Amino acid sequence: MSNGDSRRGRRRAPETDRVGRKMDQAARKMEDAKRKIEQAERKLERELERAQRQVEEAAGPIWARPEPGARRARFTRDQIAAAALAIADTDGFEAVSMRRVAAELGAGTMTLYHYVRTKDDLVALMDNAIMGELLIPDGELPSDWREALTLIARRTRDAFARHPWTLESMGDANIGPNGIRHIDQSVAAVAGLDLDAVTRFELISLIDDYVFGYAMRRRALARDDPEAMAEWLDRASSYIEEQMATEDLPHLQAIMPEGGMSAFWKQLEEADFEDARFERGLTRLLDGIALDVERRGKPA
Repeated sequence: MSNGDSRRGRRRAPETDRVGRKMDQAARKMEDAKRKIEQAERKLERELERAQRQVEEAAGPIWARPEPGARRARFTRDQIAAAALAIADTDGFEAVSMRRVAAELGAGTMTLYHYVRTKDDLVALMDNAIMGELLIPDGELPSDWREALTLIARRTRDAFARHPWTLESMGDANIGPNGIRHIDQSVAAVAGLDLDAVTRFELISLIDDYVFGYAMRRRALARDDPEAMAEWLDRASSYIEEQMATEDLPHLQAIMPEGGMSAFWKQLEEADFEDARFERGLTRLLDGIALDVERRGKPA
């Protein structure tokens, strides 16, 4: 290369660096502008939701308002609820937002506010959709109270299995039409029992308590870290076996199988995840209710 070519190469290098720096600066400005736009959108969404909540408080729950007119309606409330449930089932309830649901539907966030005014409304739609999964089709509710309560309990268990996050996230949702229909079906299930209204509701709640407890236990077991749980079981088994060798624990010693605590833990774990466990527990509960109903029907 000649001296002239060398000098021209050195001149081009600084020029290339300057262009690169300008491009980097432009990219950073674009990123900053994008963040500012997103922040402004989020702020606008919060302000709009606050305003909409005030309107909602004056107008009542979403169920008291008609759906948007057909001329403008691109989405139904069922479609919106289904999109929100899909997000929660995949990424957890915390991932559900107006922005995310709008994106799932292929709409702008502001468009979604035309259908759902607040996040509370969105949660109400989600809860109503889940309650719809509990409903027994018209004409299919068994006339026998045990069969009816069993069917309702199974449908409730299955809904929790499909949407396990509801156990922690939906307690404050406003009741919707499907929730009221579920209550009505539950009352219909025990309508043939010669009991007062409060006692009937108590029996319905007793079944609900069992199903909720079963579902929460299954969720807790499924979320446990297997390695951490195995380490804990090893430590617990060793300690219990040491205590059994030195202390008077006749009842615990009597049920211990060959293989000691490790074998017993395994048996308990298998029982916890056995599908028939739900049916056994529900049968025992219904047997107890039947005995109580029979006792109440006998003269003192």
